[in-house]
Amino acid sequence: MRLQTTFAALAAALLTGTASAVSAQDVDIAFNAAVSTDYVFRGVSQTNEDPAISGGVDLTAGSFYAGAWASNVDFGDDTDLEVDLYGGFRTEAGGYALDFGVVGYLYGNAPGGADYDYVEFKAAASRAVGPFTGGVALYVSPDFFGVDDEAAYLELNGAYATTVGWTVSGAVGQQWLDVSDDYVTWNLGAAYAVTDNLTLDLRYHDTDINGLAIAEDRFVATVKAAF
Repeated sequence: MRLQTTFAALAAALLTGTASAVSAQDVDIAFNAAVSTDYVFRGVSQTNEDPAISGGVDLTAGSFYAGAWASNVDFGDDTDLEVDLYGGFRTEAGGYALDFGVVGYLYGNAPGGADYDYVEFKAAASRAVGPFTGGVALYVSPDFFGVDDEAAYLELNGAYATTVGWTVSGAVGQQWLDVSDDYVTWNLGAAYAVTDNLTLDLRYHDTDINGLAIAEDRFVATVKAAF
């Protein structure tokens, strides 16, 4: 299966890079789990507007990081699982936090010929000014999801941390596709730290796509635990 082959190759690459970093650094490991009323990715529901259960693990060694994350999905066929593998390097320059990485999106039980699996390369920068953090991120894929090949996604985002446990955040992004229509997506919401390990996020998502139910505006509630 393509999923198994791609998963193995990407996992080996990430583990090799992490092993190099581990030789000189201690490794921090963090886990997360979440329940959401919908899994929305760049404005489009990945679960056919149904709830999602997800979880992941992150490893950090100095400036290097790697991780894996998984969620249920529903594309109207037999596909029922998404597994993301990612890794990269974080640093700082001129007061900006920089992040360079790669993400592999892999799908379980996808129909033959669906061509869902793909890889994106990421470059992001952000800067904190008091309680506000603003950032920009670019994702580029040479062979995108489904019928699309070359694709790029550019996002501007911001977050404001209040003194009463709430963090208000939002983002606007442009998705460019070489076969499907380009579109704009945006989201705005707030996250509340219920405890040091538990967060409640309430968020509004929308796109400028017309005539597609899974891309219409929606509110999503997520409870996430980190440990």
